[in-house]
Order: sequence, then structure tokens, then C-alpha cells
Amino acid sequence: MTYEEAIQFLYTLPMFGANFSLENSLRLAARAGHPERQLRFIHVAGTNGKGSTCAFLDSIYRAAGRRVGLFTSPHLISFTERIQLNGVPIPREAVAREVGEIAAWLQEMPVDQHPTFFEMVMLMALRFFAREGCDVVIWETGLGGRLDATNIVMPLASVITSIDLDHQQWLGTTLADIAREKAGIIKTAVPVITAAQEGRGLEVIRASARAAGSALTWVRDPGQVLEEAGLTRVPKLSLEGEHQRWNAAVAVATVGVLRGILPVESGRMARGLAETRWPGRFQVLAWPGGRTLVLDGAHNPAGALAARGALQKHFSGEPEPGGHPPRVTLVLGALSDKSWDQMAAILAPVADLILVVPVQTVRTTPPTELAAACRQANPAAKVEVHESLESALAAAARAPFPVIFVTGSLYLIGEALEKVAGLSGEYVPVGERTLNEWTGTSDRRTQGPRP
Repeated sequence: MTYEEAIQFLYTLPMFGANFSLENSLRLAARAGHPERQLRFIHVAGTNGKGSTCAFLDSIYRAAGRRVGLFTSPHLISFTERIQLNGVPIPREAVAREVGEIAAWLQEMPVDQHPTFFEMVMLMALRFFAREGCDVVIWETGLGGRLDATNIVMPLASVITSIDLDHQQWLGTTLADIAREKAGIIKTAVPVITAAQEGRGLEVIRASARAAGSALTWVRDPGQVLEEAGLTRVPKLSLEGEHQRWNAAVAVATVGVLRGILPVESGRMARGLAETRWPGRFQVLAWPGGRTLVLDGAHNPAGALAARGALQKHFSGEPEPGGHPPRVTLVLGALSDKSWDQMAAILAPVADLILVVPVQTVRTTPPTELAAACRQANPAAKVEVHESLESALAAAARAPFPVIFVTGSLYLIGEALEKVAGLSGEYVPVGERTLNEWTGTSDRRTQGPRP
């Protein structure tokens, strides 16, 4: 099987699961010889910040000389981004090998036991990391936690970043409901680290940790965590925004909890924090014509607030929302199953020109509806509807404003990064971004979508 054939095979798998349980994931792991039992995991869940926290943890442990596996989702451009070893995406030939070998098993299995896309990728990651002999695997949940396919592992620590409203159709309509699903990754006597706040899920997580006999570390003040870790003179974080200080603090607290198992010197920790890279999260790039392009996958209201604060602080030096960065063109596209009207209300006021675009998915918010929400939020701004991101970027290049801020959906950020790579002559894989939402031909919808 070639890499291209492997990608095509992944497109034949349903995005939706057959049962609202971990039964199929456990069955697949057993068929593979339980590779998860050969590995040590840090399991990370949360509404926002879990990907960045994973990136910080990955960078810290690599700086400490560990052999680190990183499993995240979704990917921005290439499928290989989801499975990384020591900061390098899984080789294409390894993807072909893993898919080819697992696909051969499926011929012997009943159809109702075939893996979903996310279950398949999870199993590929376990096999690859075990084969490569990772010292530790940073293991991000796909959706929720309790019944997420990643929840078949026994981790060294369970990390829950923040709790906010997102994926309510699957996780519940209240913060407490969502916190219960995230807290489902807590295991008996396994330490828990969280940045959830009082009245926003902390009480549920605390009760779950107590019931499991698990020690709870609560990150309530990022500065205090960094100070206690001897990191008061840490160089500027490579990921910008106050929210990233919280994510960095969660990572540092986790490293501290595990120092008896995976010791890291403070100097190595500081280096890891300074060298963390996580594309599409307030990523600042040079753009033709002397402009600055900012890409941030703020895909829900809490993410939009964090992105707005980072924009204001980076360009105006004002950390609090209320300052106005110098002349911004906002390029905005959002998914219809997100609270896009709230996102528009948060983001539109920072812009002088707003260019609304569709996201390349059937789940896109109609641009005309998003534009109306932006006009209501910022009547002084000029709002245009564009048929594509390419058209919007061309219009942004003609505008007199120095900052182009692209946000609203990680899918849109992936598309923007493809265009940046194309401008630089880098290789751009064809057709892999749509794996993020492929639903196949199955009607098995009871488990929920997998990012």
C-alpha cells in the first residue's frame, strides 16, 4: 500500500462510531497486542487549550532529552501532523505500513466491528509509538473524554485544561455536563492537573478526583506556578497571549507532579517553553506588501476572547480587552454548529474592515448571516462577503491596513496555511484537510463526531 492509497482507505471509514462505548477501541487494541501497555501517557482533555498544552509538554520533554510521542487532532494541512515523534510528523511510509496492516485485519472482522476514522488513527498512533519505543506519549482526546477512543490508556497523569461551552450537542448543555465528560479521563489513584475554574467545571473535576482517590493539582495562578517551578526568568513564550500562559502553567504543573518519574531540570523546562511551536494558534507571519498576517483557530466564544486579547496585547501593548490594535482587516469564517453569532460580537469590534468567507465544509455558517452579525457588532466597519478565502486575502492586500487577522475556524486556518506554504514553494498535500470531517457512507451516528 502506498501513502496515497492509505489516505484513500481512511476516506472509506466512517467518522461516526457504532456504539457509545469504548468496546470497539478495546477490541482493536487487543487485536494489536495491546501496544498501549508498552507506553507511558499524559492524557489531556479540555475545551480550549488542550492542543497548546500538549505542544508545551511535548517541547519540554524533548528539551529534557526524552523520546516523545505526540498525538493530537485535527490536522491543519497534512494527516501526518496528528502523529509525531520528537517533533517530526510520522513518515508517509509508516502511515502506509500501519494502514496496510490494520486494513488486512478488517477482512477477518465483522463489519460492525470495523474502526471509525478516529479509532483507526488512534490505533495507528499506539502501534507507531510502541514500535518507536517512546519514553512518554502526550495523548490528546478527540472529543470529550469519558467515551473518547483515547480513553483506553492508563496514564501517568490526567490533565484537564479548561471547561467551556462547546460541542453541546454531544457533551451536554451545561458546564457541569461538559466537565463530567472531560473528567471521564480520571483514573483511580492517577494524579489530576486542571486549570478549570470555580463555577466553570472545577467542582465536578474535584469531586471526580476525590471519588477516584486521585490527587488534584489546581492551577489557579499561572505566575505562581511558574515561580514555584523556578521559571520567573523564562524567556518570552513562543506562543502568544495570556491564555497561553495558562496553558504553559498547566504543562509546568504536570511536569512538576511527574518529576519523580520523568525528572526535568528547570533550565530544560525553560528551553522547552521558549521553543514550543504550535501552528495556527496566534501564528504571526510576514505577508507580501509589508503586512502582518495573524492566524488563530479561535473556534468558539472562549477562544475568540483569548484571540482578541492576544491581538490587542501584541499590537497595542494593552493586555486587557478594550485597547484597539492598529488598523486591522479581519477575515472571518465559522462553523454553523458553533456559537458564531457570539464570536462575531467578540471579534468584529477590533476591525476596520471585515471580510467574511465560507469555510470549506458543509458545516460552514452562511457568509451572509455571519456578515449581518458582524455589522450589528461593529456598525462603523466596512463588511464584505467573499466567495473564497483567496478572494478575501486579495482584498485584504489591497486594503490600507497593516494587520490581516484570519480566524473563526481551524479549518479556515488550515486553508490559509496551505496558501502560505504555496507562496513559499513548500510541498502542500492534496485533499488531506477534508479528512478532518469525513463522514463516509455509514449511518452509524450514536457515538458522535471525532475531530
